[in-house]
Amino acid sequence: MPVFKLAKQLIFPPPHLAEDNGLLAVGGDLSEARLLLAYSMGIFPWYSEGDPVLWWSPDPRLVLLPEDLKTSRSLNQTIKKGIFKITLDTAFEPVIRNCASTHLHADGDTWITGEMIDAYINLHHSGYAHSAESWFEGKLVGGLYGISIGSAFFGESMFAKKSGASKVAFVALVQQLIKWNFTLVDCQTTTAHLKSFGAHEIPRSNFMIMLKSALTTPTKKGNWKLDDKSDISQKSLLKKS
Repeated sequence: MPVFKLAKQLIFPPPHLAEDNGLLAVGGDLSEARLLLAYSMGIFPWYSEGDPVLWWSPDPRLVLLPEDLKTSRSLNQTIKKGIFKITLDTAFEPVIRNCASTHLHADGDTWITGEMIDAYINLHHSGYAHSAESWFEGKLVGGLYGISIGSAFFGESMFAKKSGASKVAFVALVQQLIKWNFTLVDCQTTTAHLKSFGAHEIPRSNFMIMLKSALTTPTKKGNWKLDDKSDISQKSLLKKS
């Protein structure tokens, strides 16, 4: 399949025309309108500093159905100890910048470019991008961020400066998404780490059907907060594996 070159027109080719590795298109920009259109079509940007924007729609797709969330015995123990305080949308910019630093290559390159950081901070201000934060003794030690449209959450990246910090934040977020009747967590590409939480690969065609259904739900915009203001050690936030 050819890789499509995007012009100024706000349009993407159908995801099923992507190459075998998932690459669909090159070019365009990271404007709010283009990013929201991309995610609503199952497409996301992923590229390095200095390169043109690359747009991807992999097949298969790694997804997590919120109700399928699994937690290991050791993670449950960490949660029960109440080591971390978990919040939502209180430190979006520090979270995304920490994620960028975590994914920094030896040559100083990262796929979370300055352009990407600015674009997702803008989406956060518009109420579409959200973060989950993990705090220890008043310091940010872990977290993750992603995009929310309809009843779908598109996970982007996570970081941890203390063992278990990002995992506890992820569990808290997914449990909250269940309370809000979210139907889909898009994990994008396959990793053993995400599969350990219950994520599994599905054909892109199935993902697109699920996404279309999720987009019929109104988007929960604005700053998010955990329903339960106490920390993640509450038993009500735990699901036995």
